Amino acid sequence: MTERITNALEVIASHLAAASPTPGAGDSFGSADAFVWHPNGRLAPVPRVSRVDLGLLKGIDRMRDILIENTARFANGLPANNALLWGARGMGKSSLVKATHASINVDRKPSDRLKLIEIHREDIESLPALMALLRTSDFHFLVFCDDLSFDGNDASYKSLKAVLEGGIEGRPDNVILYATSNRRHLLPRDMMENERSTAINPGEAVEEKVSLSDRFGLWLGFHTLQPGRIPCDGEGLLRPFRHQARRRELEREALEWSTTRGSRSGRVAWQFTQELAGRLGVRLSGK
Repeated sequence: MTERITNALEVIASHLAAASPTPGAGDSFGSADAFVWHPNGRLAPVPRVSRVDLGLLKGIDRMRDILIENTARFANGLPANNALLWGARGMGKSSLVKATHASINVDRKPSDRLKLIEIHREDIESLPALMALLRTSDFHFLVFCDDLSFDGNDASYKSLKAVLEGGIEGRPDNVILYATSNRRHLLPRDMMENERSTAINPGEAVEEKVSLSDRFGLWLGFHTLQPGRIPCDGEGLLRPFRHQARRRELEREALEWSTTRGSRSGRVAWQFTQELAGRLGVRLSGK
């Protein structure tokens, strides 16, 4: 019986150790500029971030400038806002976050470099543990969650809400949060309408979840082509293709490519560029 109890305690101790933040994890922040957060408390360094060059992101100049200014203020120790980049798919939201991080670190000495930490959507509940780990570091951190959204019965948004604003500890001064989403309020419209229609007080039915997006001080909208409107900053339909293909005679082929995919976004333009470069046997250096 004693042996069984001892074995059981050893198993419990090993599980508790795995669920706790790794001791000394903060000491390794100088080893890389980017990390991926794992809910067992491990920060995995990313030696080479998958990103595109900031100069390749065309048609989103206004959003680019706002985000860079906000990020630069934060990296310099000045007040800055958490940011929600929302809108149409493939418009460069996550690419802009990663490119902004790289541009901020240009010419910065190692001790002043901004650290990028990616947290996956399914690990949001472990966000308070990550904040506790980062709070004691001398570095500044940009915590990034790509494609953030919540379903009706998902309560993990409360962890994010407490970190953004409202919790006792709140967001550490050396941490800022950026998220991308296809939804402005992080919930699908049909779910919001359904909750309103079935609630005793429709006005309060989704207020708690909608207020989550309100806690991002900076909203940046990315819009694709709609009838009667041109995309992004207004130069026109072909700007992404002209920039990335760099030859006007390819515009017809580029338009045909975008039509077959039902989208005229920077992502589709980049995919066309990869197709063209592969066909011509040309290596790409912008990614």
